[in-house]
Amino acid sequence: MSFRSPGASSARMPRRTRLLAPVAAAVVVIVAGLMLAANFWTDYRWFDSVGYTGVFLTELRTRAILFAAGGVLMALIVGASIFFAYRTRPTFRPFSLEQQGLDRYRASIDPHRKIFFWAITGGLGLLAGASASAEWKTFLEFTNATPFGQKDAQFGIDIAFFTFSYPFYRVILGYLFVAVVVAFIASLVVHYLYGGVRLQSQGQRATAPARVQLSVLLGTFVLLKAIAYWFDRYGLVFSTRGYTDGAAYTDVNAVLYAKTILVIIASVCAVLFFANIYFKNAMIPVVSLGLLVLSAVLIGGVYPAFVQQFTVQPNEQRLENAYIKRNIDATRDAYNIADAEVETYEAETKLDPDQLAEEATTIPSVRLVDPAVVSQTFQQMQQVRGFYQFPEVLDVDRYKTADGGSVDTIIAAREVDGPPAGQDNWLTRHLVYTHGFGIVAAAGNQVDSEGKPAFTQYNIPPQGELSNEETGTGKYEPRIYFGREGAEYVIVNAEPEYDYPEDAGDSEVTTREDAQDPSPSPSPDNAKAPAQASGKDGGGAEADQGGSGGEKGGGGSGGGSGGGGEETGQATNHYDGKGGVKLNNFFDRILYAVKYQEPDILLNSAISSESQILYERDPATRVEKVAPYLTVDGKPYPAVVDGKVQWIVDAYTTSDRYPYSKPIDLADATADTFTENTNAVNTLPGNQVNYIRNSVKATVDAYDGTVTLYGWDDKDPVLKTWSKAFPGTITKKSDISEELQDHLRYPDDMYKVQREMLKRYHITDANAFYGGQDFWNVPSDPTKSGNSPEPPYRQTLRYPGDDDASFSLTSTFVPRGRENLAAFMAVDSDPESENYGKLRLLELPRSRVINGPGQVQNQFQSDANVREVLLPLQQSDAKVTYGNLLTLPFAGGLLYVEPLYVQSGDGDASYPLLQQVMVAYGEQVAIGSNLQDALNNLFEGGDAPLPDEPAPEGGDGGGGGAANDELSKALKDADAAYDEGQEALKEGDFEGYGKANDKLKKALDRAAKASGD
Repeated sequence: MSFRSPGASSARMPRRTRLLAPVAAAVVVIVAGLMLAANFWTDYRWFDSVGYTGVFLTELRTRAILFAAGGVLMALIVGASIFFAYRTRPTFRPFSLEQQGLDRYRASIDPHRKIFFWAITGGLGLLAGASASAEWKTFLEFTNATPFGQKDAQFGIDIAFFTFSYPFYRVILGYLFVAVVVAFIASLVVHYLYGGVRLQSQGQRATAPARVQLSVLLGTFVLLKAIAYWFDRYGLVFSTRGYTDGAAYTDVNAVLYAKTILVIIASVCAVLFFANIYFKNAMIPVVSLGLLVLSAVLIGGVYPAFVQQFTVQPNEQRLENAYIKRNIDATRDAYNIADAEVETYEAETKLDPDQLAEEATTIPSVRLVDPAVVSQTFQQMQQVRGFYQFPEVLDVDRYKTADGGSVDTIIAAREVDGPPAGQDNWLTRHLVYTHGFGIVAAAGNQVDSEGKPAFTQYNIPPQGELSNEETGTGKYEPRIYFGREGAEYVIVNAEPEYDYPEDAGDSEVTTREDAQDPSPSPSPDNAKAPAQASGKDGGGAEADQGGSGGEKGGGGSGGGSGGGGEETGQATNHYDGKGGVKLNNFFDRILYAVKYQEPDILLNSAISSESQILYERDPATRVEKVAPYLTVDGKPYPAVVDGKVQWIVDAYTTSDRYPYSKPIDLADATADTFTENTNAVNTLPGNQVNYIRNSVKATVDAYDGTVTLYGWDDKDPVLKTWSKAFPGTITKKSDISEELQDHLRYPDDMYKVQREMLKRYHITDANAFYGGQDFWNVPSDPTKSGNSPEPPYRQTLRYPGDDDASFSLTSTFVPRGRENLAAFMAVDSDPESENYGKLRLLELPRSRVINGPGQVQNQFQSDANVREVLLPLQQSDAKVTYGNLLTLPFAGGLLYVEPLYVQSGDGDASYPLLQQVMVAYGEQVAIGSNLQDALNNLFEGGDAPLPDEPAPEGGDGGGGGAANDELSKALKDADAAYDEGQEALKEGDFEGYGKANDKLKKALDRAAKASGD
């Protein structure tokens, strides 16, 4: 038996500890290094894959420079202060209880003072460097500033100073303030610790070196305060003191002078602090500091408050008038609404026969198909397999027809949502179900006899007008590897990728050739659902989930084409795009495994050097990443362009430093029923801005992820500034292809922000603005519950005074506190139009009450004829859905059109069908099985020129033969013209309808003349 002394064990423990500590440290360093490399290197590889490494390196370089400069400067200022305080410590300290107590701390710190010194200065340097690097955007704007070519109203300085330079100067001042304050505290602590500053001793409380150092630091702080007061003068253009934003009467006539006086006082106080180096009198800095504080309170605070209370408030409208005008002008410029055209619109409420005959041709083909309702219809008719997905709100675009015209088109990408139920695992989600397939589109103005959309692009592989070589864009690459749905990342060219079911192309759907005006709505029991409808329902809700993601379907043929799979009934694909990062070495796989915390990336044997990992797949995210200075629209939309599916993303340059402009919260301004009730449309980030431009139109290739940024507003100084910061990233506007140009449009979020500002800033007179009686609101969406604002609607309409109809974005306003209509606003959304981007408003007379959207919706729901149609539906199992309430100018008034959808039951196979259309004009409302029927019912009850039945030939027997012959011929012509007009209405040919009405009127005039009436 052997015995170990207690000391033997305890002696080994320290050695183990000494061995474990380096190992643990090494492990921590390796893990931290891997995490850092996983973020840094994978980001670099991503930027390299999209061709924007310049953006990554510019940001990295700028951050590094600011980090180094900020860290070194902070470390130098604080370190020098500590070093000087230590070196000038007194050799002998007075004997006192205070110093005896400090001896214990000095004894603990002195042996490790170098460690403390480097730890403090290094830690502060790291913190300061990290803070400085976060200001990289401010620095790049400052160093690449581009003049606006406009001067502010107060100082006469180019607006670029306030937008680009002023923010950077404030950052520098704030940074120096912090450095001086920290240096003062650090030196004070060191002086106190080593006896240079004594709080409890008699006589001198500070040694000469301590007094000098602290005086210099305090003098520097006060001198910085003088500089800050000087810059505060320029900051007045962002003041919120007055009735409106920007420098108001008190700011200009009191605060501005107060700041100038405080600059002088602070400068004098700084000189006194520096002079104390020689005067050696503690009272001088104390008096100086007291003077500065008292001056700041009295001159900078009390005096302006006195002027505001006793001079401005009793005379606010008169005194603030000039400054309100400044705010109006600046805000209208900053939000690009200065050129908004406002005209008074009488809004007729009744029509006589002559007017209707004349104005019938002004109604273009109204978009009845609601993109927020028919998503479920698309899902059931064109989902094909359960793992494909359409957004809750579809997009509205326009496509050319065979005759050279264009038609409003409801369009969506068929994206993959994920593997089928029961097959969802890492391999199927990330390596097999990698992409969606194809575009689905339907005409916005046509449905079939059952109320189903008339598809212009459908099925897998793609069929329809859009992919027709003669009538559409031709064949295109349908695979969608980059979109808004699906896994965070996918790995291609590893496992066989599910491409499409080979039997999906046999489904029949309703096309525009098959579409016709809907017949009178069926009873609730007969409202068709896909399971009940005839064979032309597009395949219905396909329950078959397809083959297992792991099954091999015969192999892709390469080059992005599908290969057959006779055994499985599905095709697979081999990706040949360049949109991903190649996993061509084991180190890269390790980094991506760390990045996504997924070991299977390392363990899957199918991943080879030819495999690519595709990530950052959302189009909006890709644009934001390659252009971090842009804010992207909340609804990217797909289009078939140049043989590809391209996501079109509108992007904005913004600023919160435009003098005198009213700031706005982007999230609040862009919220509506689409953003609050669905996940398909996002609000903009909740940033406060007071300047915005739609400066960039971006595209993202749905197949290979290529991002292209087109400089749309080449006059925008903010875009010019960032273009200089990131040279070569912006493509010229002239490089936009003709086919892409056809699908660009005025952006939703820009329109919503401008709409929000025009609620108040449609008023340009300062006195009227101050009164606020004519302020507007955006009405709540009357077709939805809650108080969410009504979204703007895209539709083709003919604006009063225009010769042709144009693709437009429209909205309405109601007076503040009331529900009647105040104004109608439209913007031409077609870039080919000379009026593109021009905001035009029809302001209704304040003396007349014209029904607003909410009131019209109430009329629809309370009208006896409408209720007679809706009541049987509402009392049955059918679900009635109100579509978008469109407003469009017509015949000197405003016509409201609202589609009504009926859905049979609540089953998964049920979907909404367009069954009725409600219309309103003036005080009249009507309902019909289609638009033509509804218009006939609307005007039949008023002064519409709908003819009575022709009188029998021969009249009353009182005329001669020639007169009777003429009367008979006129009546026959009237009968033929009436039939011609009805036929034109059925075909949606409003121009033909107008011509037929002209013929009818002339025939009736001839008949009246022949009869001697």
